[in-house]
Amino acid sequence: MKNKRALAKALAAASALSVSAVSQAGSLTVATPQDPGSWDPIDTFLVNWASLATNVFDGLTYRGPDLELVPGLATRWEELDDGTRLRFELREGVTFHNGEPFDAEAVKFTFERLLGEEGAKGPQRSNYTAIESVEVIDDHTVDFHLSEPDPVLLTKLAGYGAMIVPPGYIQEHGDEHFNSNPVGTGPFKIVDYRPREDVRLEAFAEHWGGAPKLDSVTYRFISEPSTAVAELQSGRVDIVIPPTIPIGMIDTINNHDGIRVVSVPSPTVEAIRFNTQSGITADEKVRQAMIMAVDRQAIIDSILAGEGKVIASFQSAQSFGHDPELEPYPHDPERARQLLDEAGVEPGANVQIDVRGNDATFGEVAQVVAAYLQGVGINASIQPYETNVLLNDIIPAGRTGEMFQQKWGGWTFDYDNTAYLMYHTGERWNPYDSDEELDRMLNAQRGITDRAEREAMLQEIARYTQERALEMPLYSLNALYGVSDRVQGFEPAPDNRLRLTDVSVSE
Repeated sequence: MKNKRALAKALAAASALSVSAVSQAGSLTVATPQDPGSWDPIDTFLVNWASLATNVFDGLTYRGPDLELVPGLATRWEELDDGTRLRFELREGVTFHNGEPFDAEAVKFTFERLLGEEGAKGPQRSNYTAIESVEVIDDHTVDFHLSEPDPVLLTKLAGYGAMIVPPGYIQEHGDEHFNSNPVGTGPFKIVDYRPREDVRLEAFAEHWGGAPKLDSVTYRFISEPSTAVAELQSGRVDIVIPPTIPIGMIDTINNHDGIRVVSVPSPTVEAIRFNTQSGITADEKVRQAMIMAVDRQAIIDSILAGEGKVIASFQSAQSFGHDPELEPYPHDPERARQLLDEAGVEPGANVQIDVRGNDATFGEVAQVVAAYLQGVGINASIQPYETNVLLNDIIPAGRTGEMFQQKWGGWTFDYDNTAYLMYHTGERWNPYDSDEELDRMLNAQRGITDRAEREAMLQEIARYTQERALEMPLYSLNALYGVSDRVQGFEPAPDNRLRLTDVSVSE
């Protein structure tokens, strides 16, 4: 009788599995504008990486489109020792895509690698330097020992460098192999990667959160916006992710049968940053004048079709640290000319604006900015670069012109993650400036556990950077997705980090 019950149970499970397999049938194709070049979590800061890799890797925590922080590979956590120790209880029964078990040793390995020599080669380590060590308590418990409390750490653990990686696989195959053949614990696994062309994912049925509804997902790297939209119209692409879709093509998509644009407010902000070390932009008055010369609301109305908001500092209204009382610099060409005269800048002075060559919308914005600068006597030329070259070579090496485009995802929704990386001395995105007072404020706010006090300090930092005019804050952007009507269960992520587990397609 016992054997019969076991057989019946097995047959029922097989039947359920068969039904599940039928319901999972379907493939999705996503257009993304950029190949990150490496799938290793510690090698990247790119939103285009996260829009795919959120499906391949898991962190100890997870934050979805609703922006709520929930358990990921950790089922619970608690603060100990006044916030300088975090204890995580880990999910049991989880395996990596290669069958390797997930446990406390995998967590320890991940963070020792991130904070060690390998992590030093990439841009993520500075986000996690509060972590002094990771202690294994038992197979499913770890303690993070911190040099000081980090009020944003739990959110950081939900993305990018903190994604948990398999120790055995990396030790056997090496870091270079892992870059192109990553293994995680996420709901999809990478099965084929053709650099600059596409990457194909298959459902990982053993995922701890349940099998995805899709069988497979293909991400195609399409840098040209018009090509991506044409592929959406033809049905060869199901989703086009931000920031691909030009504002001017919104109506084209919405007026085409079977596809639509889905817009959601996002933390993404755009600015033109200044070389504060050399050239006319080394003068604070000149930088202030350039900001006042540009009518940013007119840019939003005319080029962005209202899909954005003017910002006073380099953060969106969704960011913790945003000060609603902080007013943007006014559009005041007359005052701009006065400041330029006070700074001794002769009419006809030249500046260069470096931009991402594949960003069609910002290309238009840069042209308008140049026209406004011309109106106050400054000649601005625009220098386009391939995105990876600009971000990995030109900016970090301090080889830009007087001005350069900076788009920032603000994915932690906390101004610390923007301000520290943009303004602290020696950081990758701060190749020119060094300010002891600003360094002091940035360091101090990280040790504040009182939420209201820390928010006030972040707002003070925003005011300070505005006074120094370290960049020309332009606008926060809505995230624009192009979506086929055959896509079911799609929820747009404000930060582009799509989790496709519950997405399906209708034929």
